[in-house]
Amino acid sequence: MDSEARLTQHLAHMDSRKLALLCRELAENRKAEDVAVLDVRKLSSVTDYFVIATGTSEPHLRAIENELVGRLTEDHGIRAGFTEGSAQGSWLVMDFFDVIVHVMRKDTREKYDLEGLWGDAPRIRAGRRKAGDPTAKPSKAGSKEDDETDEEE
Repeated sequence: MDSEARLTQHLAHMDSRKLALLCRELAENRKAEDVAVLDVRKLSSVTDYFVIATGTSEPHLRAIENELVGRLTEDHGIRAGFTEGSAQGSWLVMDFFDVIVHVMRKDTREKYDLEGLWGDAPRIRAGRRKAGDPTAKPSKAGSKEDDETDEEE
């Protein structure tokens, strides 16, 4: 079996929602700010989810990209179909087929306003933990009881 067939086979075992939530978790591991997951399945034939995150500097953008690309490849055997942009250009795009991840500097994110452009797309919100509860466990990526779709945000 060639590597492309193995990748396709592996992707079939991780549904797109779970992958989007994992991408959010990995971006947050590197302190990405304001991470949003948009469910564009009913609006786009190109992808199922957008993950949009903000980085504060060129090194921060690279760190987020390295975490996503590295961990998905090493831990899950998932490789991006392509990556585009550069940390110097303030916008990185990683295409994982059913999930497209955008990592941008704050000013670039505000300028292009992808959330506004895809305003009809429901947001997948992170699970809620009680503030100040040290016993609360972080939500597991892909756990339906910990993640909600918010149609109105």
